[in-house]
Amino acid sequence: MRPFASLLLIASLTTTAAFAADATPEVDPATLAKLRDAALQSDYAYERLSDLTDTIGPRLSGSKQAAAAVTQVADAMRALGATVTLQPVKVPHWVRGEERAELVGYPGQPAGLTQRIDLTALGGSGATPAKGLTREVVVVRSFAELEAKAAAVKDRIVLLSVPFDQNLAENGHSGVAYGQGGEPRFRGPAAAAKLGAAAMLVRSVGGARFRLPHTGATRFDDKGPKIPAAAVTVEDALLIERLSAKGPVTMTLTVTPQTLPDADSYNVIADWPGRDKPDEVVVLSGHLDSWDLGTGAIDDGAGVASAMGALSVLKSQGLRARRTIRLVAYMNEENGSRGARAYFDANKGSIEKQIAAIESDAGAGLPLGLHANVTLGSIKRLEALTDALRPFGASVLKRSDRPVGADIAPLSLAGVPGFEPLLDTRHYFDYHHTAADTLDKVEPDHLRRQVAVMTTLAWWLAEAPEPLERLPVEKAGE
Repeated sequence: MRPFASLLLIASLTTTAAFAADATPEVDPATLAKLRDAALQSDYAYERLSDLTDTIGPRLSGSKQAAAAVTQVADAMRALGATVTLQPVKVPHWVRGEERAELVGYPGQPAGLTQRIDLTALGGSGATPAKGLTREVVVVRSFAELEAKAAAVKDRIVLLSVPFDQNLAENGHSGVAYGQGGEPRFRGPAAAAKLGAAAMLVRSVGGARFRLPHTGATRFDDKGPKIPAAAVTVEDALLIERLSAKGPVTMTLTVTPQTLPDADSYNVIADWPGRDKPDEVVVLSGHLDSWDLGTGAIDDGAGVASAMGALSVLKSQGLRARRTIRLVAYMNEENGSRGARAYFDANKGSIEKQIAAIESDAGAGLPLGLHANVTLGSIKRLEALTDALRPFGASVLKRSDRPVGADIAPLSLAGVPGFEPLLDTRHYFDYHHTAADTLDKVEPDHLRRQVAVMTTLAWWLAEAPEPLERLPVEKAGE
């Protein structure tokens, strides 16, 4: 028994006693405590995450690795006794090619020397010629400056250098920091392409300076030009800025990705059927695809493994809730979200049967509680659930008027209450979308705690006599 277990037993008894004071608890507190404690003693999720990352590795949509992951997760869920369905999804098939860059001209350059620049192509990037292209680099620090330098941008390589706000991340607002820092990656290449730029570089979206390039998707207009686009490391972005302040900087850039025809893939759906209302569904999810630099342990192998772990706990305790608890391992969250759209389209005709949706896609940090896209009226009902999570410090209940997960957003916009585990993400973006997203970044005890949060939440939602109040469709996401 782990040293933590004896403390949990005491906490369980205390929590159960507190619930007993409530004459009419919606969900049996002893069962919640039982599920929580079983999750905290289980290594099933970590074992599945190890299988996924160590034996398959990166899982970019359309790849052989993504296909192998579908098979692996489906087989594991069948072995538990879940009812497994593979839902077909057509996904993008973008393949990373060669990528390299060097500064071939800059102020103070010693004769015969060049400087290597570390970068990685952005998902959806266009390609340079096979031998690369050599152009002067124009540095801008905002979209406004990009527009102001429109004449200088034409036929140049543009570096849009916007820093990631680590201070925000370290004070509980990593999502805001990512949104601000990520906008240049999302929109910058298309904006530069419209101005006639030869290529676009962006400063990597991340808070740590380990000279790691952070990849991610960018979006080009369907009818506009698609130029080469890449993320450079923070250190190299700063180097280019310093040199450019002294005079012209010239770079040779080579990126040769390919966009192949769309590929056949699948969402993995595994149902743990309800005992009374099997047609009513609580979704428990993460996304199965990952970027191709690391092995996708924190983004989002941990989310999928936690959902798998929840079903494992239910089996180990011999429990089935009133409603069906449905694991969904979505495909193609990273560069298209087509798995999310396929699931929504398949269920929009009976959306009232989707009772709630949970998604874990914020890494594997220490769980602090729940982030809930629910009505104000639902918060009071959920307080009893957070009492069950208090013994291991996960009792925070944060409410949002916006969807809390990319893959469950279509459901929430249609009125389905949405949830995600509230995790410590202060350093999530140190490794996000990099080659360092590997299993060693996952603390097993943190993953067990995430399974405990997801299991108890899914059980409460699926077992409560009445579903939570629906979100007002006309306001969802505003």
